Amino acid sequence: MSFGPARMGFGLFVPDFRATFSISTSTVGFVSSLGFTGFFLGLLAAQWMLSRRGPAAPVLSGMAAASLGLVIVALAPNLIMLAAGVFLASSSAGFAWTPFNDAVHRKIRCIDCPSVLSEISSGTSVGIFATGLAALWMVYAGVSWRVCWMAFALLALGVLVGNLVALGRLDKAPPARQAQPKWTNVFQTVALPLFSVAFVFGTISAIYIAFAVDYLAEAGGIPGLTKDTTPALVFVLYGIFGLTGLLTARLKNLIGLPWLLRLLMLAGALSLVFTALLPGSWVGLILSAGLQGVHVMMISALLALWSERLFPALPSFSFTAALLATAAGNVFGPSIAGLASTVYGAPAMFLAAALLPAVTLVALLGRRATRAICKVDY
Repeated sequence: MSFGPARMGFGLFVPDFRATFSISTSTVGFVSSLGFTGFFLGLLAAQWMLSRRGPAAPVLSGMAAASLGLVIVALAPNLIMLAAGVFLASSSAGFAWTPFNDAVHRKIRCIDCPSVLSEISSGTSVGIFATGLAALWMVYAGVSWRVCWMAFALLALGVLVGNLVALGRLDKAPPARQAQPKWTNVFQTVALPLFSVAFVFGTISAIYIAFAVDYLAEAGGIPGLTKDTTPALVFVLYGIFGLTGLLTARLKNLIGLPWLLRLLMLAGALSLVFTALLPGSWVGLILSAGLQGVHVMMISALLALWSERLFPALPSFSFTAALLATAAGNVFGPSIAGLASTVYGAPAMFLAAALLPAVTLVALLGRRATRAICKVDY
């Protein structure tokens, strides 16, 4: 719920928001960045709550924020209220994600933790897939987008109750090894590749979420289908291919962390290239959404595994630091991309954005980067 409708729903419904609120491409970028700012602040608040109240408090706060934010969007009479709802709903992702790292280490055997963390991250795919199906239902049933968002809000309330039951049995007190962590504990040279990958990942994933759906729809949609179905199909394919995130731990063990990172950076770059060059075709849609889904879900899982390997005594704290780098990319990416799209056009903007993961891929080929990554690839 937090990473499906609450955080990514704005990008899916951009065409509807354009029609209702008459917003420009640059405004889309700023609203998207505002939402990701909520994600950034949610991460900070979650870490503060986690260290004092345990994992249940931030997760439940996040689902409450999602429910309220989704309701505000559903009822929004103007752009200001829409932006406020997007900000609040998106903050739920920051509240809800990292505390599960802490919860996993309290209740799951160490040998099973990598697989469980991958499964938790891949829950995003299910949320995105379901959001896409809801949008398809909206198109073919002829209902308003406001009905969809109100339904999302009710589902978020149900998820809040489910997590209250699941996490209520955990101890509120944090483990001894998590006591009084300091940011200087994770800001070390060995973590530079982690934070760099996280920032690039955050930048391009946010750009895709904010602009790809609207661009693919405006480019004419898919032959044989109405233009209104394109946004929903993007999310459905994104979610289906994103389920590959369940294989992250196995692939990492099979080919190693350095090569997996390189392949995922390539997937992210190609996703943006296909978005720019092949809109209006089934091939372009499948490659664009599919590669982006693989890129996002596998890197999301890798950040959890990688940060834990670097700082095993601080699993949630180090993951929060990595996600703050991701959130920083989330905030800056859409704003800059929105302005660039207005000036130079969407295809040029997507191609320029593809340079970020491409350059990162080249940097990861260097021996120094490989040695730094392999220090924790065991």
